[in-house]
Amino acid sequence: MLKWKKIGQIFDPTHHETLWMKHYSQNPNVLELEDRLRIYFTCRPERDDFGNCISNTAYADFEKREPFKLIGVAKMPVLRLGGPGDFDEFGIMPGSVLNIEEKNEIWLYYVGWTRLLTVPYKWANGLAMSKDNGKTFKRYSKGPIMASIFDDSYLQACPRVMRLENGEFIMWYNSGTEWILFDGHYESIYITRFATSKDGIHWSDNNRQVIPEKVPKECQTSAAFIRLNNQNHIFFSYRYGLDFRNKEGGYRIGHAYGENYVDWIRADEMSNFSISESGWDNEMVCYPNVIKLNGKVYMFYCGNNFGKNGFGVAVLEKP
Repeated sequence: MLKWKKIGQIFDPTHHETLWMKHYSQNPNVLELEDRLRIYFTCRPERDDFGNCISNTAYADFEKREPFKLIGVAKMPVLRLGGPGDFDEFGIMPGSVLNIEEKNEIWLYYVGWTRLLTVPYKWANGLAMSKDNGKTFKRYSKGPIMASIFDDSYLQACPRVMRLENGEFIMWYNSGTEWILFDGHYESIYITRFATSKDGIHWSDNNRQVIPEKVPKECQTSAAFIRLNNQNHIFFSYRYGLDFRNKEGGYRIGHAYGENYVDWIRADEMSNFSISESGWDNEMVCYPNVIKLNGKVYMFYCGNNFGKNGFGVAVLEKP
């Protein structure tokens, strides 16, 4: 049994409002620097007159010890949105942030959003690189890094990337399987797939789902890997595919374990991580990012309404 203790909410974007960051801090991704934790997330300004939204990627800096005191917030998005027709014209969401030490670069794997006519959006995975310690990034390419070779006909998203000891890269990511017309609009259904790369840029995949489903038309996202007690563990968001904008069908954080990176045994009951009785995460928990720090294991995650009011952190008490 994995026992988590919630430390509490540590960031609320509404306390740092700008024209480009009004609310939301989705998908927190932690980069450990020498003197701080830099946590990247997606934020949004107000919707436009037509009800459309965009998303920007920013970061907040924290002390490297509990209770993770906030010490700074980005003054501008770390990567500008794409131009007309680009895959990331309307949104950029971080998936993973890696320190590529031999190049003295920080790599940002991210999701690009664009709008469509019949269904509301299209997602694809991109890569950007930083030479100033992760303050600003430049795209590796104008287009996505995976779309041309992968059989993900509907969407790709949330690239969670890890580098192995031999220098190779692996990735868990969302793969869209279908769009379903529900209550007058289309909802996307997506599962978790796996990919590998020699250089972190050119990817091949194993073309199959790697995390078993639990609920009807389950949607999975934000896979977070960690090794505990000589066993592999993965935490991830999951929700009902339809009628999910509520407490009953909304995101929860699932768990699985295994001996490798693709054959996972679903075991949500092994982890006690769930919604709180009250407060900012009493209806939803989602987008986990799990790290080891100072001899402990921490999970950074979002709460209600897909992270509209920020993110928090929990510590693993019983590994």
